[in-house]
Amino acid sequence: MDLASLYQKYLSAGQQVSTDSRKIQRACLFFALKGPHFDGNKYAADALAKGAAWAIVDDPSVQEGSQFILVDDVLGALQDLANHHRKQFQIPIIGITGSNGKTTTKELLASVFKTHYATHFTQGNFNNHIGVPLTLLAMPMDTEIAIIEMGANHQGEITQLCEIAEPSHGIITNIGKAHLEGFGGIEGVKKGKSELYRFLVKHRGIAFVNRDESFLSDLSEDILKRIFYFQSQNPTVDEPGYETALLQESPFLKVGFIDKAGVMVEADTHLRGMHNFENLKTTTCLGKYFKVPHGKIKYALERYIPSNNRSQNVEWGQHQVLLDAYNANPSSMEVTLNAFAETFFDGKKVVIIGDMLELGEASEQEHLKIAQLVNGKSDFDLVLLIGPLFKQAASTLGIKHFLNVNELKAWWQENEMEPSFILLKASRGIQLEKFLVTDKE
Repeated sequence: MDLASLYQKYLSAGQQVSTDSRKIQRACLFFALKGPHFDGNKYAADALAKGAAWAIVDDPSVQEGSQFILVDDVLGALQDLANHHRKQFQIPIIGITGSNGKTTTKELLASVFKTHYATHFTQGNFNNHIGVPLTLLAMPMDTEIAIIEMGANHQGEITQLCEIAEPSHGIITNIGKAHLEGFGGIEGVKKGKSELYRFLVKHRGIAFVNRDESFLSDLSEDILKRIFYFQSQNPTVDEPGYETALLQESPFLKVGFIDKAGVMVEADTHLRGMHNFENLKTTTCLGKYFKVPHGKIKYALERYIPSNNRSQNVEWGQHQVLLDAYNANPSSMEVTLNAFAETFFDGKKVVIIGDMLELGEASEQEHLKIAQLVNGKSDFDLVLLIGPLFKQAASTLGIKHFLNVNELKAWWQENEMEPSFILLKASRGIQLEKFLVTDKE
């Protein structure tokens, strides 16, 4: 079946697409994807029985009747269909990537844009070669602006995602020590993340560049149109005018930006730490660039509540918790620890940090560096390290260590602190958020 015909079936299905036969919407298109441990072709008949209108398969042996659509490669068909749908829109498509902060920035941008535009954006962490096509295919026809998050752990992935989503605008939040194993070191990260910039060069797109972040100005120099933004304690109405002031850092960030009349607009946020100030700078820049009224920008920034284990403020019994356990790498760990040290709290501070994954040959050295950093902070009353990768560093420095969260929970129940402010941060695989779940839940 040709792409145009498949697209008509997608439209007739109400733009409903599924890749999971357990979650079938009536009259949807089912794409029988394959993975390391499953073959969606085997579930195509079941998907149709549950109400799917069509099943897209690439195994001829399962094809039984007119509701089966045979293609050469199901994943390729999904990506091609998503790109074809994207081509129907003449709207800003903002691609966002970076080592740290891309999801929070995406969520902040969506909060701002939704006050003024019909906005579509990546849900959760649907930011890979499957998630990006599904995000695009979920885009309603009345969308006025879209934000597409792009994740990667090796070179070439961002290029592939750009070819599917065709962003007209792009943001790299930063370049840091993330996925060093797949990228092959910091130079590989720079090359991989800047694939977004190279796509914008080729297609005459627009980049928003944080002038305060390392590497970004140089990496983006070939882009025809760059919108620079930066921190300034004295923002002006003059061009470029994309300056953000830091008015308060603790306990939560308060930022300011200038409206067209030269009046400072102040926003009290629910975010902590200078790393989140960078995310707020990006958001105020794009809000102003896309002409969202300044009052709506302020409203959105003040109403945004971090969630999903990212910079999330949690009350846990008698304790206050900063839950930031969705992801971790040396760059994000360092800025979070520094921010936590500088946050005022009238009581004890407890740091519980877990392994940082996908660091390859740099893993031992980077874990030791973080352990040395946290061990040298006089602001912390208790430091606990979690996971096998931190074991050697903990032993070297004499820091309390646990192999997993269950060991930590057992120790805590015997040694619970007085009311404290607790930081929880680790890579997702450590599942450090389970520390907050009681055995009865």
